Amino acid sequence: MARDLKKLFEKEREEQTFKMKRGHEARFLAKLEESLPQEREQTSLWNTWRVAASVILLVGVGIFAYVQINTTEDVPTTVVDTEKSKENNKGFSFGDLSPDLKKVENYYVANINMELSQLEISESNKELVDSFMERLAELNSEYQNLNTELNELGPNDQTIGALIENLQLRLQLLQKLKKKLNQLKSSKNEQITKNSI
Repeated sequence: MARDLKKLFEKEREEQTFKMKRGHEARFLAKLEESLPQEREQTSLWNTWRVAASVILLVGVGIFAYVQINTTEDVPTTVVDTEKSKENNKGFSFGDLSPDLKKVENYYVANINMELSQLEISESNKELVDSFMERLAELNSEYQNLNTELNELGPNDQTIGALIENLQLRLQLLQKLKKKLNQLKSSKNEQITKNSI
């Protein structure tokens, strides 16, 4: 009997077809169309932007790589003519002979430039400054001549000693000028204070 009931239920299930209410399928498809197309448009637009950004990025990287590769390949070759470079070499100063001489030259040149920058020139001391500047120009010209001699004859103790002495004289000359200017300034200040008393 249990078998008969089982067969009966199976037969009933096969014969029975489930039918939906009229219009149910149409309503279901309409609701489905309402919700799905919007999602498809949004994801479709998003995917389009992602693809466009990827293409732009790849094109940019490609152009950058192309430019980098082409610029490194265009290295110009330079031919050096040793004959002309020897002619163009104007020589060297005594500071180029050794690091110690370079330090000495730099020391004096820096101090000379510092003293020159600290000079206070006015109408009252212009004549004094001009006379010292003429002497300084003579020493500078002499220094250039000694450098030329150094290049022509080669380094020797006399020329190097004369170059160092020239730098010392220029520095001493500027210090002397500064001292005279200070004396002149202090004497004017004393006269002003005496006149005001």
